[in-house]
Amino acid sequence: MTPQLTGVRQRADELVGERGVVDGPLKGYHHETYVLTMPGETRIVKLREPRERILWFDRRCFRSEEALLRELEGRISRIPVIHEVEGMALQVFIEGRTLKSRPWGDRRIPEGVHGQIVDLFRELAHVTPNTLEVERSCEAEDRAEDGDCDDFLERLIVFVEKKVYKKNSERFGQLFHELGLTPDAFVQLRKNVSGLTRRDFCLLHADLHRENFILDPLNQLWSIDWELAMLGDPLYDLATHLYLMSYPEDQERRMAEDWARAVRGVRPSSARGWADDLDRILAFKRAQSVFTDVIRQSMFLREGSTVKWARFPSAVRKLQAIMTAAGGTLGLAEIPSRPRIAGALARWAMADTAAGEGQVASGA
Repeated sequence: MTPQLTGVRQRADELVGERGVVDGPLKGYHHETYVLTMPGETRIVKLREPRERILWFDRRCFRSEEALLRELEGRISRIPVIHEVEGMALQVFIEGRTLKSRPWGDRRIPEGVHGQIVDLFRELAHVTPNTLEVERSCEAEDRAEDGDCDDFLERLIVFVEKKVYKKNSERFGQLFHELGLTPDAFVQLRKNVSGLTRRDFCLLHADLHRENFILDPLNQLWSIDWELAMLGDPLYDLATHLYLMSYPEDQERRMAEDWARAVRGVRPSSARGWADDLDRILAFKRAQSVFTDVIRQSMFLREGSTVKWARFPSAVRKLQAIMTAAGGTLGLAEIPSRPRIAGALARWAMADTAAGEGQVASGA
């Protein structure tokens, strides 16, 4: 029996017609993505849509990623070009390999790649709130005043507190409680990350990790997946990048110093106080991951109506590591032992299975 096509695949087939080619779906968590070779066209484009019932735990700033990319053309080097196909704005497919797939050891990146990432941060610093005319998804009253880095971070904390922790409390509240993640953790988090220096805002990619960098055959670095881009504290972009990349210590230090030189060269006020504030924002990133990873790792243990017991050791190790890294910032009295984490996860998995497959709530 021929498997039923998804709506995205049907649209892809309709766009290319009988003489075009559709490849996919590509590997990806949040989106169902297909690569389309149009008849008579030299460009290859991507058609993608968010998967149903997938965890989305990141704040969004712009209504349309494609509209943002159009606005950034000529201002940010090596980003996906937008191509119109049947009235639809589609991103041109970047051929190459992600940094994650490159055969380098110990998380280190080559010198040429390092320099291109620094160049990207330099270009981002040029794009300020008053020079970017793209429709926003957040209301004006929900945006931090330009330069108010404390308020910018506070709004991110509120998002985690409301859209990740509280909104999912019906399904995961007992698990949070057994792991010691009470509402007081947010009180402690605010105490430990407040007091940031004012820095002039600019555009942030906000998700610069190894899978969002593509090296083409000429070793030119392209940045993709701009859907989490926002306007805010430039140092947040650096901290997010460092956290996601897991550089060796010496390369992390050098990236931070080169970032500071690059941003100061564009606008000194956008790098003000960076050395004092970087650890605070990194602490926020570690704390943020605790709440999202508790849910993600819990879901990892379920497959339909089945509990995957073989996955427990990996989930337990990951949760203990992330809670250890963020324990001080969240004011945790103690870090749960592996047996305690395993017990809490097992009770959650059995109860969740008995209750039937639930729906994870998430906000955008």
